[in-house]
Amino acid sequence: MPSSRGSSPPETLIYSRLVYILVYVKFTLQEKIMKIAIGSYEAKTKLPELLRQVKTGKSFTITTRGEAVADLVPSLGVKAKDKVAAAEKLKAFMRTDPVRGVDIRALIEEGRA
Repeated sequence: MPSSRGSSPPETLIYSRLVYILVYVKFTLQEKIMKIAIGSYEAKTKLPELLRQVKTGKSFTITTRGEAVADLVPSLGVKAKDKVAAAEKLKAFMRTDPVRGVDIRALIEEGRA
């Protein structure tokens, strides 16, 4: 990756957008992938709250005496909707301030060298 000192403004803009996208994806996925361990009694008493959190993408591992016995995870249908929503957010982000005057093909070829 070239240093930002010698980069032209369009390249700097591309790199900053890529960093933004990667950070956004990392934190979004990290939150959804991490499973929180919760005891079976607590899961029973807090089920409505847990379901609300699962609906937002969080996952839980239900334990009995410290041993994992079940995973409470979002439905596959919800994950598909999340992917569509994420793609739409990315498209909207790119439409608000599109990159102009940059030869994408040249950047791709440069990265392959």
